[in-house]
Amino acid sequence: MRVARSITVSESDAARLKAALASRSTPVGIATRLLIVQAAATGAQNKLIAEELKTSTECVARWRTRFVETGIEGLFVDAPRSGRRRAISEVKRAEVAAKTLQEKPPGRTHWSRTSMSKASGLSPSTVGRIWKERKIKPHILRTFKLSNDKLFEPKLRDIVGLYLSPPQNAVVFSTDEKTQIQALDRTQPGLPIKNGQAGTKTHDYKRNGTTTLFAALNVLTGVVTGRCQPKHTNKEWLAFLKFLFKQVPIGQDMHVIADNYSAHKAPAVKAWLAKQPRVHMHFTPTSGSWLNLVERWFRELTENAIRRGVFTSVSDLIEAIDVYMIENNRDPKPFVWTKSADDILAKVLRARVALDQEIRLANEARHANEL
Repeated sequence: MRVARSITVSESDAARLKAALASRSTPVGIATRLLIVQAAATGAQNKLIAEELKTSTECVARWRTRFVETGIEGLFVDAPRSGRRRAISEVKRAEVAAKTLQEKPPGRTHWSRTSMSKASGLSPSTVGRIWKERKIKPHILRTFKLSNDKLFEPKLRDIVGLYLSPPQNAVVFSTDEKTQIQALDRTQPGLPIKNGQAGTKTHDYKRNGTTTLFAALNVLTGVVTGRCQPKHTNKEWLAFLKFLFKQVPIGQDMHVIADNYSAHKAPAVKAWLAKQPRVHMHFTPTSGSWLNLVERWFRELTENAIRRGVFTSVSDLIEAIDVYMIENNRDPKPFVWTKSADDILAKVLRARVALDQEIRLANEARHANEL
């Protein structure tokens, strides 16, 4: 029976392992090698390490042996391979990656292949290959917002519970307003789509007024109930709630998911709700509109009926919205929520940890510069 070679990691090597694993510029492949050695130093066997890191036992054995023979330096370089040698050294490639992740070009918010080419002396195509190898995408910026609502978890569990396990003998509505929908007309007629030719429209437009859509998505059936109004005050919201309530069969409760817009909690609304024991409000956490399923339907409405539309008046726009709702309700398809509250909370926790770490590093760097 073959026994894996034992590994001893010195304090200095352990510190370097930890620093390299914490660095965002460390390539995934090298990070895997470091994790192998780190686990092997605890006495773990190759098979267990391979299962934990989702790699092969041969890979684990190879890097365990490499560390024994060459020390920690051997983990950061690849052994010579047959064929043409790389024209760009691994050190240079690591420098480009680190510069991309840790610095910004003068006067700009992010690197492009051209600007990094000038800064590094490499060709733009080489810079692009280095970024692709390391999965670095400086041209992409995704938005996020973590809720600071003190009741985030109970509100999250409440709403996700309605999606995954709706109450018996009740109707659940996901509601919201899509405000300031513009009736836009083009300054010239566009050309229709043809074989080999995309449809066209002018880049400029004429504004012909706006409307607000109050919409409620039946979470179970996918049917959407909506009304367009010129304003979106608590008066219109209360009228819409009463309109929805009339459609709920007697004996059934109505659960309404809504955001924290002030009109939803106005005194007149609260007074009406106090007289309606069958109506239950469920408010999303602050900065948690992504929990409201009707927002997903709003996106489809925009893509399929509004963005490319040409509307000479607000009435034309309202008619288009009404027609889209009618067609939607002919064959409604409910959105299926799949994530549990625990899954979402775990993801939010990871995001908070990452954000806190970035803030801490930024503060440390700022403090170092001040000194």
